[in-house]
Amino acid sequence: MTAQEYLAKIFRTDPKIISKMEQDMNKITGRKGIVDDLMRENKKRIARTLNALNVREYKAEDVFRALITRLQKDDREIFALFQRPSGTTNEGLQTLFNFAKELAELKPLVVLKKRKAEEILRNNPPQRIIKALQYKDVDELLEKEDLIEIFCALRFVETKDWMHNTFDKEYKKLAPEDFEERNVDVRVLSGKWLKIAEEFVEKKYHNISHLKEMGVVFVIPLKIESPGETLRLFSLILHYLHELDFYSKLFSKAAHKDNFGENIISLLKGEVIKEEKQSKETRWLIVQRYLAKENKDDPRLFLPHVNPEALHWQKAEKDIANLGDRFANIQLEMWLDLDWVGGFFQTKDKSEMLVSFDLVDNVMALVKKEEEIKYLYHHQEALWNQIFEEYMGVENLEKLMIENFEKGFIPLT
Repeated sequence: MTAQEYLAKIFRTDPKIISKMEQDMNKITGRKGIVDDLMRENKKRIARTLNALNVREYKAEDVFRALITRLQKDDREIFALFQRPSGTTNEGLQTLFNFAKELAELKPLVVLKKRKAEEILRNNPPQRIIKALQYKDVDELLEKEDLIEIFCALRFVETKDWMHNTFDKEYKKLAPEDFEERNVDVRVLSGKWLKIAEEFVEKKYHNISHLKEMGVVFVIPLKIESPGETLRLFSLILHYLHELDFYSKLFSKAAHKDNFGENIISLLKGEVIKEEKQSKETRWLIVQRYLAKENKDDPRLFLPHVNPEALHWQKAEKDIANLGDRFANIQLEMWLDLDWVGGFFQTKDKSEMLVSFDLVDNVMALVKKEEEIKYLYHHQEALWNQIFEEYMGVENLEKLMIENFEKGFIPLT
């Protein structure tokens, strides 16, 4: 099997798409043999990692088990380093938060002014929150509750219709002067919001999220009880910190263009252009979301594309590896630059399975161990980004994403 065929198999795409991409990129950059070199490097990194894990039997189940076992050990070590974090209070997660902010090294972010956020709520009282907290009106809500916490709670208490109608109407009117620079805010919401969330959320809510326009990462208070939870929480917070920084740059860029409010809405919605076949022009789609979570057969997944989510994860995983560098008793360095690494292994029943070596895919699988869910999409999206970097240079991936974000693709012809 050629490198091009193997790569196409990982992506579940037609080898012709890989061949055309390679021909186009060779012509544009003058760089040849990239796919062959990348697949050779992929094989070397797999072998090096398995050697470090003392894996001798290259069966898929053994490889996957070894990765998960290593993560369990890593998770125990950072649980101790972060002073046995409790996910229920700010104090219980303060050490973890401090490490995350220090590693991410964020500058002040461009975010919505608090007085503008308050104005939006006064114009559109969040009735479900007001009722749940037994306040008489929005004035009493704003007087007695923290503005940032109210904004966070909108995500899981108010209806989707309320959210869309309110923010489409209000954000369309935003102007650059409604934004300011503020330091990132990382917090655990007070316990009352967990009780309210349980009343309104039909399925289990992902307990870590963020508000791009407010520069906030928030945690709904839940105990850390399962293996992998500390690493999952830490890696997600790092990912969101880098995502907030990325969107801060986009907000700054939008301030110099017309239709500022509409551009902000488009950015926050994570829109992806509809494209079902490879363009005759040489261009890479910018896929803002993990489309595989919504539809693993979305046609856009099989075309050359870059993904900002994978870029944020790459930065988060480098931060985690750097943490391992700082402490002799923590061996997190093994996960550095494995985000795009993965390969096919024979299973014990003689079939074949793709195994991701990406830290995040494996952390998520560890947390979902009882459900035997395996994750691959972080690895696959990171691999598309890696190919683009190999051709265009590491420094150009984020730069070209930001420059072309509103187009939805990076033109290279």
